[in-house]
Amino acid sequence: MSKIKPSKGAPYARILGVGGYRPTRVVPNEVILETIDSSDEWIRSRSGIQTRHWANDEETVAAMSIEASGKAIADAGISAEQIGGVIVSTVSHFKQTPAVATEIADKLGTNKAAAFDISAGCAGFGYGLTLAKGMIVEGSAEYVLVIGVERLSDLTDLEDRATAFLFGDGAGAVVVGPSAEPAIGPTVWGSEGDKSETIKQTVAWNEYDSSTDKFPAITQEGQAVFRWAVFEMAKVAQQALDAAGITPSDLDVFIPHQANERIIDSMVKTLKLPEHVTVARDVRTTGNTSAASIPLAMERLLATGEAKSGDTALVIGFGAGLVYAATVVTLP
Repeated sequence: MSKIKPSKGAPYARILGVGGYRPTRVVPNEVILETIDSSDEWIRSRSGIQTRHWANDEETVAAMSIEASGKAIADAGISAEQIGGVIVSTVSHFKQTPAVATEIADKLGTNKAAAFDISAGCAGFGYGLTLAKGMIVEGSAEYVLVIGVERLSDLTDLEDRATAFLFGDGAGAVVVGPSAEPAIGPTVWGSEGDKSETIKQTVAWNEYDSSTDKFPAITQEGQAVFRWAVFEMAKVAQQALDAAGITPSDLDVFIPHQANERIIDSMVKTLKLPEHVTVARDVRTTGNTSAASIPLAMERLLATGEAKSGDTALVIGFGAGLVYAATVVTLP
C-alpha cells in the first residue's frame, strides 16, 4: 500500500478573473498594403481583419504580460502573493532560457510561484488552462495565472502576401482558482504532427545567417490550414460540448481562436449554433495573436457587455503543430 497522502486540492476549478493588454499602436490594412500587392477589400474578405496592434520597443512580452496579469488579478479579487503558479504560453519570447514566466512571477510580486513557459502555438491558452485546472484540483496551487502573449510582429514577413496581414501583438491573462462546482469542462486536445509543415518558422534559429537570410518568420500553407480548421476543428468543438454534457443550445458564448473570420463563420454553421449564442469576432480589430487571442476576446466580450459573468462559453484554440484544445468554461 502506498504511504503517499492523498492530495488536498479543490474539488473543481474555475476562471475567476480576466485581463488583457493591446499595444498602443493600431495598424490599419493600409500600412500592410505598403509592402504587399493586395487591397483592403481582399484582406477583409479573406480574413475579416481591419486593424491589428503592433508593440513598440517597451511593450515586450514580459511587459504586456504584466499589464494583462495585473488586470486579471484585480478582477479575481486576490493579491499577487496568493498566486501559486504562472503559466505563460508564447512562441515569441526569443530567449530559450530562463522562462519569461519567472520574470513575470517576480515582477508581479508572487511569493516564489512555480513559473514556466509552454509552446503550443494558437492552442496554448487551452493547454495552459488545462494545466492550471490540474494544479488546483491536485492541490499544488490555490490560484494559477495563465497568460497567452505574443509579439508576432517580430515574426512577420511583411513581403509575404499570404501572412503579412494576419498577425498582431498582445497579451491576455486569466486567474484560475478553486470552485465548489464544475466550471471548466474536460479538455479535448491533441496534435497532428504529420501536418507540422503547414505552419512553421521559415528558418531555425541555429541555421539563421543574418548575412544571407531574412529574419525568421512564420509561414503557412493557407488553404491546407483553412481546410483543416474548418473541417476538423468543428468536430473537436463538438467533442468538447459532448464531454461537458451540453448541447449547442446550452451555450451562451462561443470564443474560438481568432485566426480568420471565415473559419469562425464556418464553425458556427457546422456546429449549428443558435442565434442567441454570442460569437467572439475580436479578429476584426486585433488580428491573429496566437496564444493571446482567446483571453483577449474573452476580456473584450465581458468589457463590452456582449457576455456576462456566469455565461457558459465554448473555447477552442488550434494552430502550429498542428495542435488543438477545446473546453467549456463558465465565464468569470
